[in-house]
Formats: sequence, structure tokens, C-alpha cells
Amino acid sequence: MERDVVIFDTTLRDGEQAPGNSMTPEEKLRLARQLDVLGVDVIETGFPAASDGDFRGVRGVAQEVRRPVIAALARCHERDIDLAGEALRPAERSRVHVFIATSDIHLQHKLRIDKDECLERARASVRRARQFTNDVEFSAEDASRSDLDFLCRIVEAAIQEGATTINLPDTVGYAMPSEYGAMFRRVRERVPNSDKVVFSAHCHDDLGLAVANSLAAIDAGAGQVECTVNGIGERAGNAALEEIVMAGHVRPQAVAFRCRINTREIFRTSQLLSHVTGAFPQPNKAVVGRNAFAHEAGIHQHGVMQNGLTYEIIRPETVGVPRSTLVLGKHSGRHALERRYRELGYELDEPTLEWLYREFTSLADRKQEILDEDLLALLHESFHDAPESYQLTYLKVLCGTVSATADVTLTGPWMRERSLSGTGNGPIAAAFAAISSIVERQIEVLNLSLQSVTPGRDSVGHVFLQVRIDGKTLTGHGASTDVVEASARAMVHALNKANFADRLEDKSLNNVYLWGV
Repeated sequence: MERDVVIFDTTLRDGEQAPGNSMTPEEKLRLARQLDVLGVDVIETGFPAASDGDFRGVRGVAQEVRRPVIAALARCHERDIDLAGEALRPAERSRVHVFIATSDIHLQHKLRIDKDECLERARASVRRARQFTNDVEFSAEDASRSDLDFLCRIVEAAIQEGATTINLPDTVGYAMPSEYGAMFRRVRERVPNSDKVVFSAHCHDDLGLAVANSLAAIDAGAGQVECTVNGIGERAGNAALEEIVMAGHVRPQAVAFRCRINTREIFRTSQLLSHVTGAFPQPNKAVVGRNAFAHEAGIHQHGVMQNGLTYEIIRPETVGVPRSTLVLGKHSGRHALERRYRELGYELDEPTLEWLYREFTSLADRKQEILDEDLLALLHESFHDAPESYQLTYLKVLCGTVSATADVTLTGPWMRERSLSGTGNGPIAAAFAAISSIVERQIEVLNLSLQSVTPGRDSVGHVFLQVRIDGKTLTGHGASTDVVEASARAMVHALNKANFADRLEDKSLNNVYLWGV
């Protein structure tokens, strides 16, 4: 029987605690708004006692984001709780989340207190938190390594003092799923009034079991899971929100729970977090990784082309990914190659396809990634000698503490020079924006690398650029002592290839149509 499970997102608190994931108050607010769109029930926004910036981050979200419960973390210290309560004061719905360690190793070596004092601190802290809100969560830090008898005692005390949510975290990712589920069952069975509160799971991924443990807790009666977007968090990270949610979506018979997450916003949220923190998920990351819906093996590609469900248990659109991608590489088959040529505008007869496939496999053995321009080069030997339809004649950029602006002038397949300005987060982005506006084409930058090719302070920089222009993946190269100019020249080089590819495609289509007549 399906149950409703609360999705408690701690991306802005526990996720931010990972090295390199620090966020400004403004970035937290931007992400919190997207988490609201995603549909999370609770947003844990920070640890107000940690810093003035964290306090302002929590306060900013509490003021602006109205639907979800806004939570703030506090140790079982009066100052922490007071700061959390004050930061949450503007919230429509607030939760103070107090925690204290309960395992012997933490009590002896970190807190250096006995169990009785730990129990009294927990009682007093829940009472104090209740002065600010009726929604109080109590966490027994390192619960999975705690003595079960003491864990039951402290949970009972927290419930008596008015805690409404009890969190039993696997703080260091130590538990096995069977153990973690059993802990929830035993605590719920032994503690009086446990049916009056919501039990919560909070798992870390030190052994790669955070999601499995979270699902085991749900199976054992947990009504809330604490998780982060992309699974970011301390050390190996937290349980990944997208994996927990999609497990319930794909396997409702095996993992029987419901939640309010709008799954079509998952990929957008993942991408926003990645751009804010600069930390992108590994390519093979479940649900949101670059390769999650990419197929290179010929057998898989053929199956997906016939029916996506052959090799995809999740339709990409379900999580907000536009479509699956068939990556061309040495494992790809003829079907995928023929399909991509058709998408580029070329209808190939069988002998031509056979010859191209042999050339393609030979190239794929030497080249890690096959781009559209490689396919065009195989088909048209002169493709890499694309004529210079566009030329950069003027570039001026202004950058500093404000948004960068760029003035660009190009010559092209029109009567006279065209000039436009662009803005962006940096001079290169501004120059690209101006160029895109001039040529009126959709341009997506996939990769940009810079290499110094001569020594010294006035060295020449060589820029290698990989872009997608109106759906075609192309590369461009540019060199200059100015890296912005080199980047702009690389973009113009890629545009010249795109323009030449369009002409070749039009010629191919015309030949097909004439032949058909």
C-alpha cells in the first residue's frame, strides 16, 4: 500500500558543507525558488549559527519562499536555537531542526559528556525550539552506530518534549540496508507514542548505500527522507533526491510511496545546482548524469531506436531531459550512423552507407568522440576547407565587477558589415552573445579549452571550441595573444563550418528531389 513520504531537501545545508559547494545568500535563494518549483516539502536552508552569511541565507529564503516548510539546523545549544528561530521568523511555515550525537564514540571523544547529560540537552533543546515553532525536528546524530536502548530513551524524551519529527541518521554511511531498516522498526516498536510523530531517514554515501538505506527506511515506516540534489554533501555525499524519487516512480510495486515532486523539473534543478556550485555530476550518475540517457553500443542503439523501453527504464522527458542521445563511437552500428546522416539531411544508398560505415569505424578507433563535422568530413573530403563566409573585423570588450559587454563587427554573406553588442558573465560569454545575435543562429557552447602555444608574457593562446549550432556539433579553432579574441575567432571558424555544412546539406537534398522528379 502506497504511503505519502515527505521529501526533505538539505542541498542548501548539508549539501553546501561539501568542499567547494559554498553558496552566497543570493545563490541559496535562487536554488530555493527552483526547489519550490520542483515540489520539495521541506527546504533545509542552512545552519544560522555557523556564520552571518548562513544566517542571511536562511532569512532570505524564509522571506521569499512561501509554500514549503523552511527549516534551519541548530546544535543542542541555546544560542544556536535562538539564531535559528530568529532567522526563520519571516517564514510562512518554519521548522527548527535540533541535533545531538548519541553514539558512544561521539559522546566520549567529541562531546565528552555522558548519556544522562546528552538526554537532558536533548530535552531542553526541543523545549526551547518549541518557543519559536510547533514544528520541531530532533536528530540523533550517528544513530546507526548508537546503543539501541539509549537511542530509544532519547527519542522518547524528544517526543515527550514536543518534537514532531524524529530523524535517525546514518551520519557516516556505516549501515547496511537490512540494519538500517531494522533500526527503524525496533525504535518505532519500542518507543511510546512513536505513531504520533514522523520518522525520518538521513543517509550518507560512504559505502555507496545512501539511496538503498533511504528506501529501506521507507519500507520500515519512515515518513520522511532527507536528501540532496545530485547527491552532493559531506565526504561521499548524501542520498540523491532524484534517485530516491525515481525509484518510487519506476518501481511502485517494490517501493510503495508517493511524493509531490514534479519529476520534469529534476534535470533543470540538477543543472542549476551544477552551474551555481561549479560541480557537475559524474557522467555515469544515475538519472541526471551526462550518460544517463546516452547510448553508444550498436545493439543498445538499435533497440532504443525501435522502442526506448528496451534499454531505458526511465523516459528522458520524465525527468526533464529533452531526449535520449545516440553517441557515435567505435561500438556504434550502421542503424545509428544512418539515422544521424539522415538527421543532417543526407539520404544514403546502401553502397554509400557500407563504405561510410567502414570509414567511420576506422576513424572511431583513433578518435574518442565522433562529431557531426567528422561525419561531414567523411562524406565530403573538402569539408574542413570551409570557405570564410564570416570574418571578425572588430572586437571590443568591457569587463570587471559588472556584467561584461562586447561590441563585435562581422562581415558575412550579406551586403555590408554588421555590428551588435552582447552581455554575459565574462568577456568571452559576452563576445559569443554578440556573435550569436549577429548571425541569428542558436549556439550552445559544449566545451572550450585554452592552451598557450608560445612562451612568455605575450604568448599566443590557442582556443579549441566545441559547439552545437542549430543541432550540429562542430569545432572551431582560434589563436591570438588575447584569449577573448582567440575565442571569438574560434566561434567564427565554427560558424563558417556550419554555413558550409548547410550548403552541402541543401545541395544533397536538391539532388534527392531532382532525382525523385
